[in-house]
Amino acid sequence: MKILVGIKRVVDYNVRIRVKGDGSGIETDGVKMSINPFDEIALEEALRTKEAGKADEVIVFSAGDDACQQQLRTGLAMGADRAVQIQCDQPLQPLTAARAMLALAQREEAGLVILGKQAIDDDNNQTPQMLAALWGRPQATFASSVDLQDGKARVIREVDAGLETIEVNLPAVISVDLRLNEPRFVKLPEIMKAKRKPLEVIGLEELGVSVENNLAVSDYTPPPTRSKGIVVDDTGQLVSELKNRGLI
Repeated sequence: MKILVGIKRVVDYNVRIRVKGDGSGIETDGVKMSINPFDEIALEEALRTKEAGKADEVIVFSAGDDACQQQLRTGLAMGADRAVQIQCDQPLQPLTAARAMLALAQREEAGLVILGKQAIDDDNNQTPQMLAALWGRPQATFASSVDLQDGKARVIREVDAGLETIEVNLPAVISVDLRLNEPRFVKLPEIMKAKRKPLEVIGLEELGVSVENNLAVSDYTPPPTRSKGIVVDDTGQLVSELKNRGLI
């Protein structure tokens, strides 16, 4: 069985996000870029599944320009068998990304697609659900535990009321949550070996997908600066201050 894992190149979660002066986007020049943290967890789960003898091959893929090859090589260093770059020069919105993933899943005859539940740059949380709908296959979202047995996936999901256990037939789409696992640390020997692993580049048009952007972002604005707090002397002053600010 082949497992496909989607990874996205995003600004590292430790970096303080800065908006460009003209409000046209996020400042990325000289900024550290990394694999989306949720996608890193998805890849770790795929690797553990293969190591348990429940999968034959783990394939990482990403959509973007050549810069995303850095994150694909990191995925190969973690242990993926091969990588696929879907060449495109502009960010893909969720529906277009899902269509590209569907074409790749069908091309590879994947038995399972594992994705992060969302990317930390746009926080859409849409692509896994769209992929499952387009593919006509079951989905299990927000997974905190995954167990594959007899052509099925038993998934424990994190929901508002607590935990929910479901079972889906494979092929399926699984999106993962933060508490599923702890991604492994990549060592230098694995980074060197990753340079010799296959990385295929295919155009978006080769998958029969065209870019359709139905949403346009007009400008970006940083959040307002928080005002400084004050120190009150007693409860009466606290209540008075809250009333003055219209909070009570």
